[in-house]
Amino acid sequence: MDEPKTFEELNISADLKRALKELNLTSLFPIQAQAIPLMLDGKDIIGQAQTGTGKTAAFAIPIIEKIDASLGAPQAMVLVPTRELAVQVCDEIKKLSRYKRINTLAVYGGASIERQIEAMERGVHVIVGTPGRIIDHLKRGTLRLSRIKMFILDEADRMLDMGFIDDIKFVLELIPQDKQTALFSATMPEPIVYLAKDYMRDYQMISVSKDEITVEEIEQVYVEVDYYNKIDTLKKIIQVEQIESAIIFCNTKLGVDKLQSILQKMRYHAEAIHGNLSQGRRNKVMADFKAGRIQFMIATDVAARGLDIKGVSHIINYNAPKDPKDYVHRIGRTGRAGKTGKAITFISDQDAEALGSIEWYINMKIKKVDYGVPKSKQQGPRSHGGQQGGYGGQRGGYGQRSGYGERGGNQEARRERNKYALGEF
Repeated sequence: MDEPKTFEELNISADLKRALKELNLTSLFPIQAQAIPLMLDGKDIIGQAQTGTGKTAAFAIPIIEKIDASLGAPQAMVLVPTRELAVQVCDEIKKLSRYKRINTLAVYGGASIERQIEAMERGVHVIVGTPGRIIDHLKRGTLRLSRIKMFILDEADRMLDMGFIDDIKFVLELIPQDKQTALFSATMPEPIVYLAKDYMRDYQMISVSKDEITVEEIEQVYVEVDYYNKIDTLKKIIQVEQIESAIIFCNTKLGVDKLQSILQKMRYHAEAIHGNLSQGRRNKVMADFKAGRIQFMIATDVAARGLDIKGVSHIINYNAPKDPKDYVHRIGRTGRAGKTGKAITFISDQDAEALGSIEWYINMKIKKVDYGVPKSKQQGPRSHGGQQGGYGGQRGGYGQRSGYGERGGNQEARRERNKYALGEF
């Protein structure tokens, strides 16, 4: 049987088709065309596809069709790695089920557990949550899984990276064995395969990546930088690329906060998002960025997975990711749903190995570009204590003019340059 090409061809209710039409969703993406019919037939599946390819709708539509709205108990659970993804998936299910009497609740840490308990007492059909808060409710007895008939594990490889494998098994042990299970992941490491074999029935494997892990529509380039020209390079890129909306990734929370402060002083509208911020603050930043009220969102990898943010033309890896899988997930924030995008990665001398790992992982060479920003002329030899160059040399640290050594000069210049030398800069 040929795969369906449009939502209209699916064997789904008129109410759901009406919601899809109002959301301007007509054509099916490959993961949707393959996964939805199988899930509607009750099959267990493993779906391998990169972010931005419609995975959420691929499992949300079957969930909505199988819920018995007259039964005021959780019948489907979607387990996700982050709070932001829980909110996003919950919102999408709500939009798609707008003409059905289905209640969906996002359950995650950092939000009021009392309000979540109250919502469950009123009756919830679909639970979308992070492992920690889900387990908290299970241990309190405020969440019961005896009526669960569909279990979805989204961003499975990210869950593995974040150390959630034991939490996932804990939850799975409490769900009825006759449930339908679907597992979605951009990559398929061995522990995920073992998990599927242990907890899934005769599952069917769906892969739409075709050995190309990154999205074809994303132009990927890198630019060589050193510690002292990164800010100038970033400023030049913003000007040359005429960037209106971009996510800039740093590897640490401290780096995110520093870069936010610098960009704001340069009169750019930039906000930070990372795990140390309150959930309310993170939600506001995300909402403002989606609405176009923020030009640059500076983030750690908490924002790299599963967030459907439309209109992001550029991803800038201000720090090269340490894990090539994080590179894939970061750049997946642009070039979504068939649109074009550009990913620019800063590569310093210390990142040569990371670049090689990324190119090996995605099976392609990344093009080098030059934005015409010279490396720092003040940077001297790389020795760690040489007569004229190292970090604490007798004649001034990073070269004779730097002022970093014991006899370095201008303290004001020293402070100004050193703010870019700490941590991320």
